[in-house]
Amino acid sequence: MLALALLALAEIPVLAHDVQRGDILSAADFVLEERAGPLPPLARPDQILGQEALRRLPAGTLVRANDVAEPRLVKRGEPVTLVIASGNLRITAAGRALGDGRSGDSVRVVASATTRTLDGTVIAVGTVTLATP
Repeated sequence: MLALALLALAEIPVLAHDVQRGDILSAADFVLEERAGPLPPLARPDQILGQEALRRLPAGTLVRANDVAEPRLVKRGEPVTLVIASGNLRITAAGRALGDGRSGDSVRVVASATTRTLDGTVIAVGTVTLATP
């Protein structure tokens, strides 16, 4: 007796090319590919697009939610703008990040003018807010 298993074909998004750790994913990084068989749980497009790859992902990879994270807005060793705000007063200064940070992360920074090490919170690309004294 011959047993036949019918597998449904589905078009799913896979990586069109290798993606390096730290790359930000966009729709241009994907192509639709026909695959058969039971598929692993896939991340939704809103969980992937605009996110940063946490590791190298080869072409043809099905991207999962744990393969990506919110992009780093501050990177270790890069210049940052330090911001202290109180009411209508806003003071900015130049600094350098001592660690990586995503939105809302705490990071240590060095103020360029004083070489003082401070703790702050990432609020935007290259911008760290410091607590008011």
